[in-house]
Formats: sequence, C-alpha cells, structure tokens
Amino acid sequence: MAEDASHSHNPFDAAHLIGHVKDADYFEVPRNLAAGGKLKIPQPFQLEKPLFEVADKQSMAGRLIEPLDFKLTKFMILEVVAAFIVAVIFIVLAQRMSRAGKPLGRLWNLFETMLVFIRDEVARPAIGRHDADRFLPLLWTMFFFVLGCNLLGMVPWAGSATGALATTGALALVTFGTVVGSGMAKMGPVGFWTGQVPHMELHPAMGVLLKPMIFLIEVMGLLIKHFILAIRLLANMLAGHLVLVVIMTFIVATAGHVAWPGVAAASVLGATALSLLELFVAFLQAYIFTFLSALFIGMAVHPH
Repeated sequence: MAEDASHSHNPFDAAHLIGHVKDADYFEVPRNLAAGGKLKIPQPFQLEKPLFEVADKQSMAGRLIEPLDFKLTKFMILEVVAAFIVAVIFIVLAQRMSRAGKPLGRLWNLFETMLVFIRDEVARPAIGRHDADRFLPLLWTMFFFVLGCNLLGMVPWAGSATGALATTGALALVTFGTVVGSGMAKMGPVGFWTGQVPHMELHPAMGVLLKPMIFLIEVMGLLIKHFILAIRLLANMLAGHLVLVVIMTFIVATAGHVAWPGVAAASVLGATALSLLELFVAFLQAYIFTFLSALFIGMAVHPH
C-alpha cells in the first residue's frame, strides 16, 4: 500500500512510468469507461497455479520473467489484431490480383511498392537473387507484422507489442531457426556447423588447440547476433513510448501550479512532434529488423 501511495504522489517514479508501457492483463482507458481507468481482460485460460515461475521475485530474472500461467495480456491481443489486419489486407489484395493484371487503386499500389522494395532492396541484395525468393514470404510477413505492432503502439490506450522482450525474442527465434535450418539444408548439418570455423592454414597441433575455441566463439556470436536483433527492436520501441509518457506526465505533475497552462501546452506540442518521429521510427525499425534478418539468412546460405 505504501508503494502504491508513493506512486500516486510521485508521477515520475520509475516503476510507475514503466507500468504504463509494459505488458499487463488490462488496457488503460479513460476513467469514465472503467473503474480506476483499467479495463480488465477476461482470463478463460489462466491457471490457479503457474506451471513455472522464478522463485526469487527480487532477482533480475524474477522481475523480467512472468509466471507461466496462460494469462492473456494486452500485447497478446494486439499481436493477434496486427496479424489479423495484415492477413485481411493481403487476402483482399490477393483476390484483386487474381482478377486484374495490373495494380489498380492507391491501396494496391501502396502495398505493392512496399513489397517490391523489400524484395529488390532487402532480400535479393542480402541473400542473392537465386535464393531470395524462397525467403520472401517470411521477410514480407515479418516486416508487416512488426510494422503493424509498431503502429498499434501509436493508437491511444493500446500499446506496442514490440516493446516486450517476449515478442521481439520470439521474432528473433524465428530468424535464428530459419538461419540454422536453411544453412544446414544448404550445406548439411556437419558442413554448416564446421563451416562456422573459417579456413585457416594452421599446424595440426595449433589447429587442435585453436579450432575448438574459434568454433565456440563463432557459435556464441551466432547466438548473440540474434539476441541483439531482439534487443534492438525492443529498446527502440520501448524508449520512444517511455519518453512520450514522461513528457505527458509533466501535465499531471504540475496540476494546480501557476505554470500548468504553459507546461500543458508545451507537453502536448512536444508529444505531438515526438509522435510524428515515432511514426517514422515504426517504419524504420520494421525495415531494420527485416534487413538484418535477411542479412543473417544470406550469411547462412552463402557463408563465403
């Protein structure tokens, strides 16, 4: 209770601010729409006792890893919404394409331009013209799913699912699985993993000593690259929304003060300008994630 009281008296409390941008089992809405401004999500699948949870709640892992209890959260719902919107858009476009021979209408031209850009400026340069088209469905899906999640973060009272490590980590795992799977399919399991060690002219005695160490370093590098892929997207989306929350919190913090009108106006204008930047970042981060995924896949199928 004391902790909650401190949060209400200190709007700039770190835990209070992060609470507005992290995942939760409710949506924050205007107070006249739900008690306390929190619209609870029904939990038809939540278990009374979690299948797994970190014992030490005060540790770093305990604060980051939620119990495995099948609880529905707002980011899960937003991910389904993003996937549904992407599916509807491209199913409709596919039906139009089956009936027409050329792009018709602004919507069709807009999305076809984006698809062609990913194909010609991302996939083919990174993977190669002969192999890129096999991975295009994956890269297109990644780009538009990440973009959809990013753009939903601009909707009031929603949230950005890509601001959670669970989301970005799952996407990075998809890329990692594709990299390893495509690499082994191209060169064979033994050839792929032994190919992690670059060819070196070494004395046999030195090779026995150095090559296992280099192999371990290369495998660790492979894992770290995909971990950074997840963290890069997470950090960029989380930081932007956190800055927006801090700017708008100035309005609450100065309520009743003589400077409140000026602070409120400056905060709204600043948040508006930053939101425009966040709109650009939403597209940019979707592009970067897709480009890096394509680059990692290209390095696996063309190791030299």
